[in-house]
Amino acid sequence: MDKPTHLIEYETMLLGRYRHVDRSAYTLLSRLRMEGPMSIGQLSDAFCLDVSTLNRQTTALLRDGLVERIPDPEGGMARKFRLTAAGERHLDEEHARNIRGLEKVLAEWSPEDVAAFAAYLKRFNTDVERLGGRPWPRPERSRTS
Repeated sequence: MDKPTHLIEYETMLLGRYRHVDRSAYTLLSRLRMEGPMSIGQLSDAFCLDVSTLNRQTTALLRDGLVERIPDPEGGMARKFRLTAAGERHLDEEHARNIRGLEKVLAEWSPEDVAAFAAYLKRFNTDVERLGGRPWPRPERSRTS
């Protein structure tokens, strides 16, 4: 392929160095906010991760009081994980911190450039999701913080 995809790989790798909290925790909490309560099996399907990996991650979230286990609201056998009030606050704080950081980085960018960059990122992510067969839920409208 004649496209400079190696440049994208390198730049996406560099993005990981700016996370303030565990990326898996932020992603799990975000998914639970979007989807509502989910079982370990549903999380495994959504993230394409081994149940043992998710057990470790959810144990840490339980220990920190960010999620709780509840009976399935629809009457199923599997217990589900739900965000706690502390988990909601934690997610809101991390989201706001991320937005502030992005606003600093993008301070010199025009609104049109920011919108174009967001559109390319969305296109990239939705293509990854399409190829993996696991679409990620997106808010119906943009959140503002």
